[in-house]
Amino acid sequence: MAFQGKKLINNPDDVVTEFIEGLVETYPGLQYLDGFPQIKVVLRADVERGAYDKVAVISGGGSGHEPAHAGFVGPGMLTAAVSGDVFASPPVDSILAAIRAVTGPMGCLLIVKNYTGDRLNFGLAAEQAKSEGYKMEMVIVGDDCALPPPRGIAGRRGLAGTILVHKVAGAAADAGLSLADVAAEAKHASEVVGTMGVALSVCTLPGQVTSDRLGPKQMELGLGIHGEPGVAVVDLQPVDVVVEHVLKQILSQETQYLPITRGSNAVLLINGLGATPIMELMIAARKAVPELQLEYGIAVDRVYTGTLMTSLDMAGLSITIMKSDENILKRLDAPTKAPAWPVGSEGNRPPAKFPVPVPPSPSVKGDEILAQPQELSKQGCILEAAIEASATEIINLKDILNEWDGKVGDGDCGTTMYRGATAILEDMKKRYPMNDAAGTINEIGATIRRVMGGTSGILYDILFKAAYASLKQSTTVSANEWADALEASVAAVSKYGGASTGYRTMLDALIPASTVLRQRLKAGEDPVTAFMASSEAASAGAESTKQMQAKAGRSSYIAPDLLASIPDPGAMAAAAWYRAAALAVKNKLHGSKS
Repeated sequence: MAFQGKKLINNPDDVVTEFIEGLVETYPGLQYLDGFPQIKVVLRADVERGAYDKVAVISGGGSGHEPAHAGFVGPGMLTAAVSGDVFASPPVDSILAAIRAVTGPMGCLLIVKNYTGDRLNFGLAAEQAKSEGYKMEMVIVGDDCALPPPRGIAGRRGLAGTILVHKVAGAAADAGLSLADVAAEAKHASEVVGTMGVALSVCTLPGQVTSDRLGPKQMELGLGIHGEPGVAVVDLQPVDVVVEHVLKQILSQETQYLPITRGSNAVLLINGLGATPIMELMIAARKAVPELQLEYGIAVDRVYTGTLMTSLDMAGLSITIMKSDENILKRLDAPTKAPAWPVGSEGNRPPAKFPVPVPPSPSVKGDEILAQPQELSKQGCILEAAIEASATEIINLKDILNEWDGKVGDGDCGTTMYRGATAILEDMKKRYPMNDAAGTINEIGATIRRVMGGTSGILYDILFKAAYASLKQSTTVSANEWADALEASVAAVSKYGGASTGYRTMLDALIPASTVLRQRLKAGEDPVTAFMASSEAASAGAESTKQMQAKAGRSSYIAPDLLASIPDPGAMAAAAWYRAAALAVKNKLHGSKS
């Protein structure tokens, strides 16, 4: 029977901010940005904004994994950590605030656990930061060894092995290495680490009931860190049997997740999931070390045992193995004052709060309204017509998009797109600098970020942010510059979302459109004719998704026979607004004749 979990908390909505306040009171080397409740960022108190002379290393994710990630902020490890709500990825603006607060001329490395929300939010923040002039790199950690190699793009989950990657990257940055070299060391570390978790209980979210998924004599193998079900539920076993099973899975020669063979050297991490006594973790460590040495012929160079990356109050543990070499050991042994490594911090206590740095918008600041109606140039009139036509088309398609999405997804594609389209129509008259194409594209992205939400909102924000970064490099915006912007947008969405042609996403409309537009323009065709041809390619691409098996998004969990004859709603929406824009441009320049 499910029951209300007992927690020593106040308001469940305040647990993350109150945790951060307690953390900085405990460790004087830490501060937080004064942006509660939206912005929850812990940073080093000794880093002066804009003047830090080493690579900044930032990580983060949903809360509930304490002491990760804020507990690993300190000299020799993370420069800042960004927290979302419990088990929810932090918003883009929080990540940007952290980047702006600690990044100096050497640049910034983002270390991201492999979850779709984290990838997209951190990815969009990286693109925005690049457009503001920051040097950025991002490394994604997917160290889960419990699941078979994935067929789609979701990939392996990021687990406790991420902490070791933090330490390697932080020590490399502290040694004064360049951004490229720090990123290379972090990427290498992420490729030689594997983790698997085992749970005896299900975690309880603040203010919610405790699930009764596990019986009193059951345990769960291969779970993630968000309370999601594992690979299998089995009868409770002695810890020695559990350790043997977990090591066998991590070192499996079938999956070959780790490049470790007999004769290799390794680092071992025994991590508690939140409610596991240190006694039990040490019992597991005492079994794992000789098992690795005697059964697998692996020399264990270092052993770390403790509670580092949790799942709230879950009883259980995870085991992490990282292939070690001289450089990795040098980075792991380097000194750090990050409190959860665990090393206490020293020094005088600075103010706990630090103001959120917010740069001015390149076009219109915040909620500032354009002082007076613009007198639009010819290009401004064309852009206005295209935006209005695209948004209106999406509004008209709301119900059919929801209907399709109800059969292949979660049923809200039309509503989400409608929310973005209506906000764009409202904002375009008040705050879009229509005579400035790059600035307008940037403001559309800001509108979408504010109102759309979900994966679609992030993907479209990335789309427009990449287009803005491309367009702002040109003093005049011609057809070729628009083609460049579309190519950059498609590449960014593919990079951070992981999809490409044939994955049954909006890219199945936009990639053909981009390809045809470039081909027609290169052949010397009239830009309007080329735009119309590319819109036809977008429509054909969207229609072709009826025959595709999904490899991304929620549709990838649905049986292929249920997807047959139903197009991907996201692809159809993209094709619709793209074609509406093309028709509007044609009508403006060539009249209404078809």
